[in-house]
Amino acid sequence: QVQLVESGGGLVQPGGSLTPSCAASGLPPRRYAMSWYRQAPGKEREFVATISSTGATRNFADFARGRFTITRNDAANTAHLQMNNLQPDDTAMYYCYAFRARSDDFWGKGTQVTVSG
Repeated sequence: QVQLVESGGGLVQPGGSLTPSCAASGLPPRRYAMSWYRQAPGKEREFVATISSTGATRNFADFARGRFTITRNDAANTAHLQMNNLQPDDTAMYYCYAFRARSDDFWGKGTQVTVSG
């Protein structure tokens, strides 16, 4: 059974940093692209960043480029989103997403990031 479990969210002041992590179980390593999405209250879920199955390619939403970094550790079957210079607009539930093909994709339950201070 596949599970994606996010951790590492929390409360941070503007300008601070957080690095949420996603632990994947039941997924073969290096077969799935790993992505992060976020959803703020009253808003639709939006793409944040993705890293390809090999780690060779990364893409970011415009708001994330230059502030966020996405990495993966295939030995540990984890993915990480390093977020710097966080602002109140970054407050949202952050979700991990694993994708290989249509109908072969999985979501985590999310980790809350709150930027306030």
